[in-house]
Amino acid sequence: MGAPSPRAVLVLAMVLVGPWAPRGGYGQPNFIVILADDVGWGDLGANWAETKETPHLDQLAAEGTRFVDFHSAASTCSPSRASLLTGRLGVRNGVTHNFAITSVGGLPLNETTLAEVLQEAGYSTGAIGKWHLGHHGRHHPNSRGFDYYFGIPYSHDMGCTDTPGYNLPPCPPCPRHGAAARVARKDCYTEVALPLFENVTIVQQPVALGSLARRYAEEAARFIRRASKSGRPFFLYLALAHMHVPLWDPQPAPASGRGIYGASLSEMDALVGRIKQVADSHGKGNTLLWFTGDNGPWAQKCELAGRLGPFVGAWQRQRGGSSAKQTTWEGGHRVPAVVYWPGHVPAKRTSRALLSTLDIFPTLVALAGAALPPNRRFDGLDVSPVLFGWSDEGHEVLLHPNSGAAGKVGEIEALRLAQYKAFYTTGGAMACDGSTGPAEHHQPPLIFNLDRDIQEQEPLDAASREYQAVLPVISRAYAQALEDIAADNVSVADYSKDPAVIPCCDAQHVACRCHGAPAAALDFHTERRTRLCL
Repeated sequence: MGAPSPRAVLVLAMVLVGPWAPRGGYGQPNFIVILADDVGWGDLGANWAETKETPHLDQLAAEGTRFVDFHSAASTCSPSRASLLTGRLGVRNGVTHNFAITSVGGLPLNETTLAEVLQEAGYSTGAIGKWHLGHHGRHHPNSRGFDYYFGIPYSHDMGCTDTPGYNLPPCPPCPRHGAAARVARKDCYTEVALPLFENVTIVQQPVALGSLARRYAEEAARFIRRASKSGRPFFLYLALAHMHVPLWDPQPAPASGRGIYGASLSEMDALVGRIKQVADSHGKGNTLLWFTGDNGPWAQKCELAGRLGPFVGAWQRQRGGSSAKQTTWEGGHRVPAVVYWPGHVPAKRTSRALLSTLDIFPTLVALAGAALPPNRRFDGLDVSPVLFGWSDEGHEVLLHPNSGAAGKVGEIEALRLAQYKAFYTTGGAMACDGSTGPAEHHQPPLIFNLDRDIQEQEPLDAASREYQAVLPVISRAYAQALEDIAADNVSVADYSKDPAVIPCCDAQHVACRCHGAPAAALDFHTERRTRLCL
């Protein structure tokens, strides 16, 4: 018969020993998912030696497992977040590009979120930070399975503030007087101030960016303490503003260039460290903490963008344009990932399993002892055997959708099969120098061997034996994936717009500014609270 395969040995071991039972001894585990924004794979010191600003994250990696071949499900905000919370790609869940401040819709209501499944399983659920999956009506987080919400309904560059922070190009502060004082700037929101919500109430508009990290940390700690006292397991989804522009340097007299990015990265690192400390203080070993990113760095922001590490997409760079956020190059979707769960997830371990943010949904559902929603197919896997160190096998095939570069948004433009990666469309995303690179469609596809060419510099020669051998396998996998999607219960998101749905604290004031003390001086417990009409 021959020796059994590693997968067969794993299955046999689970039959003999029994699957991990979340209800044994200490009951269902708590879950904290921390999602950084526009973070680079090389922004984690444990990944990239040049990075010195992440001692807490590096310690988290030392006490848990670091995943070095981990990918966001899309390479821009809304699609990536929708996929994390549904376990399904945008071509299935309907979220293929970003929602606007005027968006009427959001993540389709027939899609079931991770929070809804866990809530049904008895969990206390909280979302803190960026949402960006619809803010109007039933698309608000409180209607999508979260008992508690505190944060900004979209990216924090999608509204003006009194302290704009650092961006390229720089944006002006919110106007304080009439229309004559307003300044129009390309890529800047100057008409409506950025709102901060607690549940469905606007508690501050404009947001004071300088205190945002502190407030997120305080609210996260408060949620953990409250949930722990209740005796119920909890799920906290903490979607950080870091490292998306505008950046905010917490130190006085900030340095320029990399100094600003480094200071903001240090602030994010300290925030993560504080959340870990709070979670450990309420029962070390009871909480699984999963840190990762929504997509790679935003290259057109130049020195305000993160580090790619070795994943530079050299083939694209030679032709102009970005190989990071919005693209299907490794720099666009390969993100840092660490899982920490003392006593369950091995410490000081590095895994090279091919994993994705898509896997968070089915894995946490399984660990909670809950069931996946019926009548739909999932792109994510239950990777708990990989987390526990029993296996290092992840996806055989991983699909990468277009997230705003060349081609149709949401369409599968690249595919990973083992060490091989095939591109069907390239170009179309802006680099720091303003170039976008030509939009090119590749049929047959460009194929790179990432084991030999992690920089994606030189595709395989189409006439080579290696290319000819792997092309039929890739083509078959690509066709099967498209057939599976076509046969699925696919949703369609409403991307219609209406200015009337823009969150506005007080429409009688310029930029919807809340009436009262200046925003930067407001105290959380004494702020005017204005309810949003839903």
